[in-house]
Order: sequence, then structure tokens, then C-alpha cells
Amino acid sequence: MDLLRRNTVGDGLRRAARLYRDRTALIFGARGWSFAALDRAADRVARRFADMGLRPGDRIAAYGRNSDAYLIAWLACARGGFVHVPVNYALTGDELRYILGQSGSRLVVAATSLEEHLRDIAIEMRARFEDLPAIALDDAAPVGVDPDIDDDTLAQIVYTSGTTAAPKGAMMTHRAMMAQYYSCIHTMDYAGTDRALAALPLYHTAQMHAFTMPQLLVGAPTVLIEAPAPDLVLRLIEEQGITSFFAPPTVWIGLLRHPDFASRDLRSLEKVYYGASIMPVPVLQELRQRLPGARPYNAYGQTEIAPVATILRPEEHDARPASCGRPVLNVETRVVDADMNDVPVGTHGEIVHRSPQLLTGYWDKPAETAEAFAGGWFHSGDVGYFDDEGYLFIVDRIRDVINTGGVLVASREVEEALFTHPAVSEVAVVGLPDDKWIEAVTAFVVTRDGQSTDEAALIAHARLHLASYKLPKRVIFIDSLPKNTAGKLLKRELRRLHGG
Repeated sequence: MDLLRRNTVGDGLRRAARLYRDRTALIFGARGWSFAALDRAADRVARRFADMGLRPGDRIAAYGRNSDAYLIAWLACARGGFVHVPVNYALTGDELRYILGQSGSRLVVAATSLEEHLRDIAIEMRARFEDLPAIALDDAAPVGVDPDIDDDTLAQIVYTSGTTAAPKGAMMTHRAMMAQYYSCIHTMDYAGTDRALAALPLYHTAQMHAFTMPQLLVGAPTVLIEAPAPDLVLRLIEEQGITSFFAPPTVWIGLLRHPDFASRDLRSLEKVYYGASIMPVPVLQELRQRLPGARPYNAYGQTEIAPVATILRPEEHDARPASCGRPVLNVETRVVDADMNDVPVGTHGEIVHRSPQLLTGYWDKPAETAEAFAGGWFHSGDVGYFDDEGYLFIVDRIRDVINTGGVLVASREVEEALFTHPAVSEVAVVGLPDDKWIEAVTAFVVTRDGQSTDEAALIAHARLHLASYKLPKRVIFIDSLPKNTAGKLLKRELRRLHGG
């Protein structure tokens, strides 16, 4: 009876394959995969993992850039009951060794180009991504896995970025993943008529679980590329008739600033999604003006909630462009004070969640798990507030709020003010240690090509929008802002490099 009611990620793939059969599911370079072929690939590669001696519950680390093989490895893990451990392909040395060791991964599947980074790391078994397509396409390859798993079986261990301590492995079950997929399908209007471009790393929960997986489950084909190179993204949107595309704000800014943005025919875009970090309102306004036929969706969340918690839908953007929307189908959200009391409308507090999408805990970290779930809700670490109609606004990450002279300043508010200056292309605001101010509001600015400004001009511009205590004490001009491979801004690197 349990099997009759089971609803794992592998079950979802099998149902999609039976519904859509020979329709194209995935294109990567010269290779195309139908839904039926992807389902067979999951079976064959799962069987290969089992034949290597792996059993349900064993951890398999995936260490590589985007490819069809990367997606197949994930689907095979889901089908075979193995626990997928996605690893940022930029990690090397002690950071890589820590994740492989802490997760207890028995097998690491790696791209050939990254194998040198594994040379001195002890791993029981190794495999190459490049070999998986051949296994998946071999009609003579053995198939058939029937793992003893259910909805509450662990599907992934996803490591957080580790900004203040060692990374934590968020334990995500099949139930959490499927609940997340239903939330995304319902709130982000996915349909089989979509044609999606996947350019952000699949090791990141946003691209894999908020977009690629739920889009596959509704029968939408995905064009997968290794990385979001602006010229390639813009060309493929035109050539492939892409209707759906997700990117974090830093990538959207890069696309808007690229000369091909004006020359390419981007009218096929119907749905544009943004998230993973806060989108500056001036950038959002520019994006909407330059893509007037596309409907914008703002997705907010984090790894631990699989990752989408709230969505601002297209019809809600005009009234509240700075909001991240309302909770999705399977998420309940509050804004609370330090004693877990709901704060009044418009008052800042910590955002907390309850949801079947949530992690079950952090792998082998009971103290951190207890802290994250204190009071019976998951603590996001974000500061926000609700308006009187239940729309959520993100003020900042708790760690990014600046204590300047004993007064708290949200870095986002300062960034929004500076973004309205015509010479500013990108900006990040952090607090740096200061003998007088405790933390000095410091702005790191990248100027637009062909334009220039100076510190005094930017501070004068900010004065038009901000109270004096919120003004930057210093403006530092740099060529580019540090970002991770998922396009997320790394403020911790700015603090580290500049004494923070």
C-alpha cells in the first residue's frame, strides 16, 4: 500500500515520461533527450551505481558544470534512492575535502576537467560525467532498480555557502522536493508550452529545483547551457524561441548592459524570473521597460526551503515593485520579534517559515538544527516586514544590516538610492569596522561603460533619497563585484578584502 501512494522525484519523472513520451525534454549542445529517454537514462545510470556496490541512502557527490550528464546523475540518484550531494564546481582544496568528507560520500561523479582537484582527496569510488550519456543511451545496459524508499527518504544534501562558519548540509527529502515543485508549478505558471533556457548552475537549488525540475514535470522542454554568458544567452533566446528564463539580478544587469540586448530579437520571452538575491528596483524598472512583452516573477527563498518561499506575480509588480510577494502554495510565513511574537504590519522582524518543503535538519549538526528550528518555525536569517495586504518586503540579511553609530541601516536601502544614479552599473553596500562609527557604511561601485562619477557626486546624489546617517562614509570604485558561480553577490569577500 505504501508503494501505491509513494510520490518520489523518480515517480514524478516516470509519470512525466508516460505523459509526454517522445516530446523533447532536454537539449544540451548537439544532444537532445525525449522524456522517455530521460526516464530510461535514470534507470540505466541508477542500475550502474547499484552495480558498483552502492545502496539506497549512500551519498553520491556531483562535482561538475552544467551538462545533460549532470541532470541525468541527479535523476538516477532520485530513482535509485541514493542521496545526491551537489558540489559547487569552484570549490577546491580544503573546502572540497570538507564537503566530501562531512557528507560521507562514497562516490564522486566529476567532470574530467575537475579531476585534478580530487587527486589528494580520499574517495572510495569515482566516476566521470562524460561516461554517463553513453550508459544512458546503451540499449544493452542493464536496467531495473526497485529501491525500498518512500516520500520521507533523503534525496539531497545541499550545502549552504558557509559565510560565517563551515558549510551546513541541508537534508532535503523527496517529499520536500515534490512539495516545492507543486508550489512552483502553481504560482509561477509553468506550462508544457513553455520553452525554457537553463543557464545558472544545476548544483544550485534555484535552477535545479525551482525551474528545471518543475518545468520538466509539466512537459516543458529545456535548453541547457554550461554558464550564463550574456552573448550566448541572448543569441539562444532569439534562435531557440525561448519563452522562459531565470537569472539572479547580477546576471540580468550583465544582460541589460551587453550591446546584443538591443540588437537581438527577444520578443519570444513571455516569462522572466528573478531571485536568489534582492533585485534593485531601478534595475527591475529598466528590465520591464526593455522587455515590455515579458511577464516578471520575483522568487524569494533559500536552500533550506527547497528553495522558493514567496512569489511576486506579474500582475502584482505595478503596485509593489519592491516586494517579494506572498507565500507560495505550500509555505506559511511570519515576521517575528526575538520572542517569536508576530510584529505589527510595517515593523521589521525576522522572517520564519513552516512548510513541507523545509529541510529535515542539517546533516550531522544537531545543535545547528535545533537553533534553526527554535520556537517551532524555521529561522530564515532575513529581516523583513509585511504590509497590510500580506505582501512581504525583504529589508536585508541579518548579517548585512549595518550598525553605524549605534543606529541600524539596511544596506539594501542605500544600494537602491545609489542605483538611481545614471553612472552606476552595479553597487554593493557593506559595513566596515570603524573606530568612530562602529561600522562605516561603505559603497562599492561599478560604473557603466563610458560614464564616470566620483565619491562626492554619489554621496550628494544619495543625500536626495536618504537620511544623513544612512549616507555612505566612503565610496570605493572597482572593476567588478565578487560573485559566486550562481551569480550571487559575495559581500563577505568585500568585507574580507577590505578589513571587515
